[in-house]
Amino acid sequence: MNSDIRLLSDQRPRCGWVRDDPLCIAYHDEEWGTPVHDDRLLFEFLILEGMQAGLSWRTILHKRAAFRAAFDDFDPAKVAAYDDEKLAALLTNPGIIRNRLKIRAAVANARAFRQAQAAFGSFDAYVWGFVDGRVQRNAWRTLAQVPAETAASRAMSRDMKARGFKFVGPVICYAFMQAVGMVDDHLVGCFRRQGAGGA
Repeated sequence: MNSDIRLLSDQRPRCGWVRDDPLCIAYHDEEWGTPVHDDRLLFEFLILEGMQAGLSWRTILHKRAAFRAAFDDFDPAKVAAYDDEKLAALLTNPGIIRNRLKIRAAVANARAFRQAQAAFGSFDAYVWGFVDGRVQRNAWRTLAQVPAETAASRAMSRDMKARGFKFVGPVICYAFMQAVGMVDDHLVGCFRRQGAGGA
């Protein structure tokens, strides 16, 4: 078996980055790499990927419920309207990442998100345009082969920055693309990989 495929207690072959943690397993099995076309969920992933910068995804997953509560279930219209009083309250919330720059970026991103929705009809239409509306299916055999960024994520990063988005460097954009299924980076041998019996 591929050495970068992990067998956990249920013996299902998974990508090697998955740890024996219920939230991590559920995220890999049910969400990561699954195409998302719902604007609210796309906004959630955009904010969470920005919050992850410099941290582990496991940390973010374990704070996800608190983030949803703190950010009005990631309703972009509500987040876009946050004022200084709300920002100050978020900075005292122990359940989330209390980073002033990241919290301010979330509000800026909500506003830019709304502008993209207005310009393209939906954020879904905007962001999926970077892959021509089609999932990019890869066939990586090892974790080392999976890129940190691609030409598509660099193009997305440039365009998003020009539209006022923050914390959207090419590496964060690629992680976002993986999360929302714009790219399928499940390793060869993973039960979730398309064409290998995966969902």
